[in-house]
Amino acid sequence: MKKNLFVKLSILLALLLFLAGCGNSESSPDDQTLKIGSMEGLQSEVLDVAVEKLEEQGYTVEIVTFSDYQAPNTALEENSLDANIFQHTPFLDSYNRDKGTDFVSAGAAFLNPMAIYSENYLSIDEVQDGDLFALPNDPTNMGRALLVLEATGLIEIEEGVDNPTTDDIIENSKNLEFIELEPAQVTASLEDVDFAAINSNYAVDFGLNPKEDSIFTESIDSPYTVQIVTTQELNDSQKISDLVAAYQNDAVVDAMDELSNGTLLPGWK
Repeated sequence: MKKNLFVKLSILLALLLFLAGCGNSESSPDDQTLKIGSMEGLQSEVLDVAVEKLEEQGYTVEIVTFSDYQAPNTALEENSLDANIFQHTPFLDSYNRDKGTDFVSAGAAFLNPMAIYSENYLSIDEVQDGDLFALPNDPTNMGRALLVLEATGLIEIEEGVDNPTTDDIIENSKNLEFIELEPAQVTASLEDVDFAAINSNYAVDFGLNPKEDSIFTESIDSPYTVQIVTTQELNDSQKISDLVAAYQNDAVVDAMDELSNGTLLPGWK
């Protein structure tokens, strides 16, 4: 009888070990779910295309949309999101510094390009000595505009300055003059200046397409390319890797082209 009891216990133990092994070999339900934060509107519409790819792989995906620029990171910090897609690197760095978080970029998403427009010239190479350049007067966009202008080769900014002003220009071979305007007024100034740096949202509102109508467009190497942001803990997970792969594919590029009128460019190509 003791022998039979020992055999039964041995069989039961072996069965429990087998079931435990099977449980460890399978993904937990959480590994197949994704909650992604996005700004409402166009950005979430493009994200829908990536979600389709993820769902084909067996993921259950929820897009949570926001209308302000603080809530998506708050949600990520509270672990109610796995990732968000709305912020560029300077914004991310500033948030981490101010809030004590350690969010990281898992990969590039898209660029809302700042571009240079002109009613006088068809090419940035045509800019003349003493021309007047309009740029936004708020600190972030002014610095961004000057970095875009530096990329044309027309000016040089002091090395190491991340958010420059006109005082940081150390080389201005064309003796360009500068006028600082409210961001919404820069587009309206095109008739009165030689060329101007304009954010894509203002450009489109004015009927301009950054890809087709500008004489120079910000490169995707810009630090202002929006990132797929997640936590340190999830950054090496399979589901975040799959999210990046699903976003960085040709179907998403096609959606950007079709839906955005040039205001979204793929940030990884």
